Amino acid sequence: MRAVVADGGGGVATVEAERPRLVRETDAVVRVTRAAICGTDLALLRTPGALPRGTRIGHEFVGVVDSVGSRVGSVRVGDRVFVSDYTACGRCWWCRHGFHWECPERQFFGTADAFGPSLAGGQSEYVRIPFADVALAPLPDAVDDDRGVFLGDLVPTGWAALRRVGMQPGETVVISGGGPVGQIVSLVAQATGSGPVVVSEPDAVRRRLAERNGAVAARPEEARTLVDDATGGRGADIVVDCVGGAAGLDAAIGLARARGRIASIGVPHGDAWESPVRELFTRQLSLSFVVGDAIRDREAYLPLVTAGLLDPAVIVSRTVGIEQAAAGYATAAAMTDVKVLITL
Repeated sequence: MRAVVADGGGGVATVEAERPRLVRETDAVVRVTRAAICGTDLALLRTPGALPRGTRIGHEFVGVVDSVGSRVGSVRVGDRVFVSDYTACGRCWWCRHGFHWECPERQFFGTADAFGPSLAGGQSEYVRIPFADVALAPLPDAVDDDRGVFLGDLVPTGWAALRRVGMQPGETVVISGGGPVGQIVSLVAQATGSGPVVVSEPDAVRRRLAERNGAVAARPEEARTLVDDATGGRGADIVVDCVGGAAGLDAAIGLARARGRIASIGVPHGDAWESPVRELFTRQLSLSFVVGDAIRDREAYLPLVTAGLLDPAVIVSRTVGIEQAAAGYATAAAMTDVKVLITL
């Protein structure tokens, strides 16, 4: 079968790879029909040694069930499915309480050992799914592959961020960073009753995309003035940091009102941040770090996509075949495309 792998030099290649098989009775194998290039894939490729040569990449994908183990009961061969970007056992204390990211048996697709034990990714014609009853969910007929591919990572990340900070109807939401995840957070906020949504983003193409889809957009240096105009000078009720690290957190603090809530979902690019503790205290700011959880939340957000109230496919700017994956990665890395899909 064909698969997209890290080439060991910061890029990718499409190669022939061994087709996966069932290993445990709780496994399934999925024939992938659509995958997506994620910012996390790009960040890991830029990090020396993070993705060893030959690592099968990809954690955003949908497909059709090809085979199932004897203990898989929630899906059958031939079912269209979407996949959580990471697996979990579904049985431990963490899983029973809805904290699947903390599961001791968690594996994140296609990221080598960056987030736990390595698991081959889904930018390939077939992929093995451990704990299939937990990680897989049926994809409704009303949701095509171009929309379904967002249901395992970006949509649940946006959903989890806004739920974590307790967004109330009518609240002002600022999104720092208008990349793919920031665009999806904007759509989720609007679909679930927010007030004005402001996207702070330096790139003009991404600002225009946010504006076409219901947000107000501004350059980062102009965002605070725009927010003040919308809130009578208070600042944003909620800020979602989609940049990560020191730069993203500092920007978020500067946009939030006193007693505002900040959710950081951008993957940090460094290990440390010198936090302004006195400011956080005196302004009584709340700061949460959030990882999406499709396993926990998919039944809540899926109806919005099925009904057409939330259309994540509006951020797709290019679709390539698996043989052209390297070209798709190049335009995604250069930020000339917002979101690139891979068709198989």
